[in-house]
Amino acid sequence: MVTDMGNASLARGTGMLRRFAVGPASVLTAAALAIAVSGGAPGLAAEATIGFQRVYNPWKVAIADGRLEEATGYRINWKRFDSGAKVAEALWAGDVDIALLGSSPISGSVSSGLAIELFWIASDIGAAEALVVRNGSGIVTPQDLRGKRLGVPFGSTAHFHAMFALEQFGIEPNEIDLVDMQPPSIESAWYRSEIDAAFVWDPALGSIKRSGRVLITSGILSSWGRATFDGMVALREYSEANPGFMCRFVQVIAEADNEFHTHPEAFDPGTANARKIASLVGGDDTDVRTVLDLYDFPPLREQASNFWLGGGPAGGAVRALKFTSEFLLEQGRIESMADDYANAINVRHVQGALEGCN
Repeated sequence: MVTDMGNASLARGTGMLRRFAVGPASVLTAAALAIAVSGGAPGLAAEATIGFQRVYNPWKVAIADGRLEEATGYRINWKRFDSGAKVAEALWAGDVDIALLGSSPISGSVSSGLAIELFWIASDIGAAEALVVRNGSGIVTPQDLRGKRLGVPFGSTAHFHAMFALEQFGIEPNEIDLVDMQPPSIESAWYRSEIDAAFVWDPALGSIKRSGRVLITSGILSSWGRATFDGMVALREYSEANPGFMCRFVQVIAEADNEFHTHPEAFDPGTANARKIASLVGGDDTDVRTVLDLYDFPPLREQASNFWLGGGPAGGAVRALKFTSEFLLEQGRIESMADDYANAINVRHVQGALEGCN
C-alpha cells in the first residue's frame, strides 16, 4: 500500500557534493514484506529511494501495487517531484538512488559531471509534450509568439524543445517572455490568463488543451533531429552495488509496460489501473488511456538494441544526450560537454532482464 508521508528525505552518506539546495518533495513509502537483501553488496541495507514525476506511465500501477517491493524484498521510499530540475537537484544531493528524468536534465547532469547511469528508456515522448497557445491570446502562427508570455518548466525536456522550437521559428529568446513554471502553476496561470502559451506534459497538458490549440508537439520537433525521452537513471555507486535489485527493477517496469501493450483496455476510464495512475500523478482517470496512447514505451529487446541503449557510442541514447548537451551549451545552460556520453549508458540491467536476472 502506498501512503503519502509528507516531506522527508532519507539520510545517507554518499560522499557526493551537495551542489544544489533541494526543494520540498512529497515522499511516498511502501515497506517490503521481506527484509532479505536481494542482489545488494554485503553490508548494504536492502533499501532504495526512487524519485518519480507527475507523468502518466504504466509502471505507476506497479508502484501502487507494491510490485517492486514484492519482487526484490527491498524497502522502497518513493519520492514525488514536479519537474526534472528538482529530480536533478535530489540526485546531486544524494537524496535519491534512482529516478525518472527527462533527456534534457539527464544530458545537463552528465555534462556537469554527475555520476549517473541511464538504464531504461521510460518513454519516447512523442506527442505527450506540446506547445499549446491559449484561445484569445492572439497567437495564430509561430511568429505571433513574439512579445507573448510562455510558461515552461526550466531544465526539462519541454524547455529543451521550447528553445529548439523558437530557434526553428527564427525567434530570439529576448523576443518572448519565457517564464519558469512548474506544471501545476502553468495550469493555474493559464486559467487566470497570466500566460499566453505553455510547453508542458500531462496532466497539465490535457487541461490547457481544453481552452487552447496545439501549435507543435515534441514528436514533430524530434523528427527535426532533436529527440527527447524520459529515462530511468541511477547513481552509478548505487547501481554497481545493487545489480540484482536493478535487474529485477527493470523486469518489473518491463512487465508493467507489456501489460499496457497487450491489454490497453485495462487502462480505460474507470478501470483500477487508470484510478491508480491518476491517484499518484493527479488529474482525472478518464484521461489516463488517452495520455498513455501519446507515448511509446519501448520493450526490452528494443531497449537493448542500437536504437536506444545498445550500440556503444553509436547508440541512439548516446547520440540524443550528445545533441541535447550541444544545444544546452549553446544556450548557456551548461559550462562544458562531457568527454564520453557512452559512459553514462548502462545496458547490462536490460540484458540481464532478458536472461531472467539469473
